[in-house]
Amino acid sequence: MTRSDEVTPVAGRGEPIRVLIVDDHALIRRSLELALAAEADIEVVGEASDGREAVELAGRLLPDVVLMDVRMPKQDGIEATRAIKESVPSTRIIMLTVSDEEEDLFEAIKAGATGYLLKDVQLDEVPDAVRGVHEGQSLINPAMAAKLISEFANMSRKEAERPPQLPVPKLTEREMEVLRLVAKGMNNREIAKELFISENTVKNHVRNILEKLQLHSRMEAVVYAVRERLLEIT
Repeated sequence: MTRSDEVTPVAGRGEPIRVLIVDDHALIRRSLELALAAEADIEVVGEASDGREAVELAGRLLPDVVLMDVRMPKQDGIEATRAIKESVPSTRIIMLTVSDEEEDLFEAIKAGATGYLLKDVQLDEVPDAVRGVHEGQSLINPAMAAKLISEFANMSRKEAERPPQLPVPKLTEREMEVLRLVAKGMNNREIAKELFISENTVKNHVRNILEKLQLHSRMEAVVYAVRERLLEIT
């Protein structure tokens, strides 16, 4: 798996990133907690062993990022993700999965997840993954992004007769260029190189896109654009 951008801690950022860990295996929860405990800019604020408990804790603790197992008793991670995004929409959710199975990832992103981590990931990669999604990046490799967008494109074509329910916010030509490259799984550095602009300019374009579409992550923006037929994926 590749991360969409390398993100490093920013000195003087202020409040640490609040993280909720959700997994039905105590050993995995402990491993993730240890991986994050040494990071000055990250604080583990709670743990849950099933989806139902995760929803309750998220509503009370208001975490910035949730590390969420896909398969759990009582309520699975996908259902819990959907509920958390409804109650705390600003929370970014990373799915924990044993395989990058297309169907699970597709359902997780539809539910509002920002991306996923394989459970066999190196533990020293977890802090950067948390920082990445907190900064608005998506933890989805280019190959899986292409498959995911293809699925949404198929759905969009099937719904071709459905008119948009609300006026679709208008993106500039440059914002559409950036969105198309995001849909290909490119990170900010790669997009900047492709368009001959700075990384900061790319970040500004992404921020404007999310503000216009009233969304929280790059992947959500791509999914929305495909669904509303702003973006054609071939």
